[in-house]
Amino acid sequence: MNVPTMAEMMAQGKQPEVLFWVGCAGSFDDRAKKITKAFVKILNKANVEFAVLGTEESCSGDPAKRAGNEFLFQMQAMTNIEVLNAYKVKKIVTACPHCFNTLKNEYPELGGVYEVVHHTELLKSLLDEGRITIEGGKFKGKKITFHDPCYLGRANNIYEAPRELIQKLDVELVEMKRCKTNGLCCGAGGAQMFKDAEKGTKEINVERTEDAIEVNPDIIATGCPFCNTMMTDGVKITNKEKEIEVLDIAELIANADDL
Repeated sequence: MNVPTMAEMMAQGKQPEVLFWVGCAGSFDDRAKKITKAFVKILNKANVEFAVLGTEESCSGDPAKRAGNEFLFQMQAMTNIEVLNAYKVKKIVTACPHCFNTLKNEYPELGGVYEVVHHTELLKSLLDEGRITIEGGKFKGKKITFHDPCYLGRANNIYEAPRELIQKLDVELVEMKRCKTNGLCCGAGGAQMFKDAEKGTKEINVERTEDAIEVNPDIIATGCPFCNTMMTDGVKITNKEKEIEVLDIAELIANADDL
């Protein structure tokens, strides 16, 4: 796969169109790596000049901040900002709403001011510009429901880009009863991903997966690696693995026509 680093780009005297912020999940989690690869496949197909930071990328600091460790967050953020500013980065795309929210809304006050877009927004603009085309392909006629990530939807008011992409696949988009501004968290946000669940009668991801099962989909689409993990676990716990697939929007588009 063609994935240049910012250091390699700069050595050639080039400035990429966009920096792809991969994030911890997209770099290290085996399931999320597939989302990263699918997104890179689309960027290459659309001839988008992009680069990654590679080993120079550190955690955005989102989990530290959500867990209440502001000092650690600022240390992580400042390290990243120094690197990004040294490369004169203007535009960043990421497939993780947690990184997206942190880079977009919390880095500016520390000196990191960039245009930050979620991968569904970039894919939508590539589609609008005619740089990629989406046909139904192997998903044609499938029933798909979209789970809104909290940091994409309610925190940043992005609801339509992922849905418009899904509808381009010639599928039936079915909404859960709790969706958009009334969506339910998968249970991983706010650094909950990294700790044991609170006491209670049911895990949140099971509750959310049951919302999805209610509309009888073939596929649960997500736009966040954390949500993907939680919904995948929910599908396993409810014994629906054989009937329901959990896929990121980038995977849907990359695999529709096997780009």
